[in-house]
Order: sequence, then C-alpha cells, then structure tokens
Amino acid sequence: MISKLKGVIDAINTDSLVIDVNGVGYLVFGSSRMLSTFVIGDTTAIEIETHVREDHINLYGFIDGVERDWFRLLTTVQGVGAKAALGILGILAPNDLLQAIAANDKIAITRAQGIGPKLATRILSELKDKVGNLTLNSVGQKINTPSLDSVSSAPSELADAASALVNLGYGHSEALGAVARVLGERGDGVDVEELIREGLKELAGQ
Repeated sequence: MISKLKGVIDAINTDSLVIDVNGVGYLVFGSSRMLSTFVIGDTTAIEIETHVREDHINLYGFIDGVERDWFRLLTTVQGVGAKAALGILGILAPNDLLQAIAANDKIAITRAQGIGPKLATRILSELKDKVGNLTLNSVGQKINTPSLDSVSSAPSELADAASALVNLGYGHSEALGAVARVLGERGDGVDVEELIREGLKELAGQ
C-alpha cells in the first residue's frame, strides 16, 4: 500500500493531480481545498490513502495526516463514499468540520456537493460520538487527541456564550469555535460576558 508520495506536481485537474516521483506519474484524487494549495512544478509530499477495488486502485491525497484521518472517519458513515468525503473536506478544513459536528451544524455539512439534509443528519449523528474527545482546536493534531480540559470543564459557559453569538447572527459552528478558542487560551474562571465579548473579537478578526 502507498501511504505517502514525494515528488513534483506535474499536472492539476478538477478533482485530481499527477505527481511525478522519480519519473513515474501517480494520479492522486483530492479535495478542491487540497488541490488549490499546489502549483505545477512544486516539489511536495502528499499523504496518501490507497483504495483497492476489483476494478481499480485509487490513490487519495491529503495535505497532512489529520485530513487523511478525517477522510477515513467520514467514509465509515453509511452513504459517504470517497467522493462525498472529499467534497466535505473541500469546503470544511478539519477544525471547521469538528466545530460543525460539535455544534450539530447541518447547514455547514450540506454545503458539500451531493450531501443532502438526510445524509448530513446521519453524518452528524454518527460522528458526534466518535469525535467526542476531540479538541475544538485540533488543527495539526491526530483525531484521537484528547480535548482541552478547559473546554470540557465549562460546558455551560461555553454553550451560553455560543448561543448569545448565534442570536447575534453568527453560525452555530463559528460561534462555538470562537468561544472555545477564547476558553482554551484563558482557561477556567472566564465568565459568560467575557466569553461573548472576546468571542466577538475573534469573529471580527476572521
């Protein structure tokens, strides 16, 4: 099995790229977000997930191991194949996807092509239990990383502050992410009013 490729980007297509590794061109499928990070001629390393089927062998590429872990997790949900998983990762970075799941933000998931409300509900339902120990600031970390103690120790303040930001017009996932970042930075002892105030600053700076 191939788990990583290092070489020169030879071509970039709508849903894939060709990476030249010592004269051998490998066709690698990827999300639109991943593909947008590369330029033809770049020398790079790509994390790979290999799918072997009776009629084909497909390589799926990812910016890092965290994104690949999310791909694996998404494809455990019934009805979510490789194409759908890449579609979700194309519009939601790992941290954004985690926030959407934590906030039960079905609208964020349905932004991905081919993901309807029914499938989005299933994804949120099945993955919420599986990612219960994930930190809301897990970019660059593996999927089994423990959550921030400060986030888990003050769920009521977190929920109240996020709810207030939602009432001000922000989306569930972005509001939850903003107050979680504040709580993670400042630790316990932050009251709801301060979480709302600092959360607004976080959102204004995005």
